[in-house]
Amino acid sequence: MLSDEALMQAFQRGSREAFEELFARYRQPLYGYLRRRLDNRERAEDLAQETFLAVIRSAKRYQPRALVRTWLYGIAMNLLMAERRRVAKDGSAAGAESATLDSPDEGLWVREALARARMALKSKLTEIRRREHQSFHAGLLEMVIGGECLGQAPPLHDYHGKAISEAPLFVAAAPV
Repeated sequence: MLSDEALMQAFQRGSREAFEELFARYRQPLYGYLRRRLDNRERAEDLAQETFLAVIRSAKRYQPRALVRTWLYGIAMNLLMAERRRVAKDGSAAGAESATLDSPDEGLWVREALARARMALKSKLTEIRRREHQSFHAGLLEMVIGGECLGQAPPLHDYHGKAISEAPLFVAAAPV
């Protein structure tokens, strides 16, 4: 797995795949960071996307002096502060305008990267669920083949890891 800095340098050289990987790594964390600081979910999503638009616009000027993460969160913080100043000036967060794009292709590119990230996540979740399903059924099959379902179940364990049959028995005296 490439470091964030290597991905950013690859993106500077024109690799869309590198940008898509950075987008996939940081879309949710940036959204969560902004969401915790804003009351409006949609506006937090907008600012997260605007952060990546700023990355696209300023990629040529990026210099690896600090971590890419630090740079991304710095951009997000600047956008958040601008949003707070705008809300304080206007008195309302409703009707917030997104940053203007230099070209229509930039917005499309971000939306396409978002769609690919969602598809990859959905595919990964489907694969995890499939493996869990197979593992569950394999375990059941092993139990049946091993005789565990035929009255030969392994001993039950308490939370100390001792078999229940080894644990001391406490019998309460019946009232007389």
